[in-house]
Amino acid sequence: MNKKIWIALILLGLLAPFVVYPVFMMKLLCFALFASAFNLLLGYTGLLSFGHAAFFGGASYITGHLVKNSGLTPELGVLGGTLFAGLLGYLVGSLAIRRQGIYFAMVTLALAQIVYFVALKAPFTGGEDGLQGIPRGDLFGFIDLNQVYSVGGNPVALNLYYFVFVLFCLGFWIIHRTIHSPFGQVLKAIRENEPRAVSLGYKVERFKLMAFVLSAALSGMAGSMKSLVFQLASLTDVSWHTSGEVVLMTLLGGVGTVLGPLVGAFTVVTLQSELSSVGSWITVIIGVTFVICVLLFRRGVVGELGRLLKKSL
Repeated sequence: MNKKIWIALILLGLLAPFVVYPVFMMKLLCFALFASAFNLLLGYTGLLSFGHAAFFGGASYITGHLVKNSGLTPELGVLGGTLFAGLLGYLVGSLAIRRQGIYFAMVTLALAQIVYFVALKAPFTGGEDGLQGIPRGDLFGFIDLNQVYSVGGNPVALNLYYFVFVLFCLGFWIIHRTIHSPFGQVLKAIRENEPRAVSLGYKVERFKLMAFVLSAALSGMAGSMKSLVFQLASLTDVSWHTSGEVVLMTLLGGVGTVLGPLVGAFTVVTLQSELSSVGSWITVIIGVTFVICVLLFRRGVVGELGRLLKKSL
C-alpha cells in the first residue's frame, strides 16, 4: 500500500467514532486485525488453520484474568494475552507443521478443541457463563478507559476507542511490514512451491513456525482488545464457530491481499449487526452471501477488484 492509502485509513479511523457507533467500530477493528493475522498464515504461507479461535479466545481469557484478578493495567493485560497466544502458537505450531494440507488443518482444530475444553472446565474462566465484569482500568495508570465524552449528544468512550485503534494500527503495520520483508518473500515462495524453497536451502519448517507464532500472537492481541471492549471473555471466543468466521472473512475479502481481510471483516460484522433481529437466520444469510461471493468473486472482493483494475490499465 502506498502512503496515500495509509493516510486515508488513519484519517477514517480517527474520525469514525464521531460518525459510526464506537462499539461497532471497536468490534470491527478487533476482527479486522484477527482476519489480517489469519491471512498472514493462509494467504502468504499457504497454511489453513481451523483452530485460530484458540489464540483469539485464549488471549481474551488471559487478559481478562490479569486485569480483573491480578490488578494489571490494560496495556499489560493486552501484552500478557498477546505473549500467551504467541507461546500457545509455538506449542500448537510445533506439532501442526509436521503435517500438510487437510491433516494440518485437522491437527489445529483438534488442539483448539482442547483449549475450548480447558476454558469450559478451568476454575478461573467462569465456565459456561464466561469471565464477566472485566475492568477496563486506567491506561498507563492515569488514562481512564471508562471515561465517556459527549459526541453529538451521544456518550462515547473515546479513550478506549483510540487505544483499540492504536493497537490495530500497530498490529496491521507489523503484518504489512512482514509481508513486504525478505521474510515475507520466503513465505510466499513456500506457499507457491515448497519443494523448490527446500532445494534453495531454506529451512521451511522454521519459517512456517515463525509465521504461525506471529499469526497466533497478533490473533491474541485482537482477542485481548475484544475482552476489554465488551468486558467479557466467553466460550464463543474459543469455539470452532469463531475459527470458521475468520476463514469466512478472509475468503470474502480476498486471500493473499493486504486489504482483503479488512473488507471481509467489515462485511461479516456489519451483517451480524444489521441482521441481529432475524435470530438464527443470520447464519443462513451469511452462508448465502459467502456462496454468492465465491461464485462471483473467486479471488475475493479485493482480489477481483485488483484484477479488474489491472485489466483496465
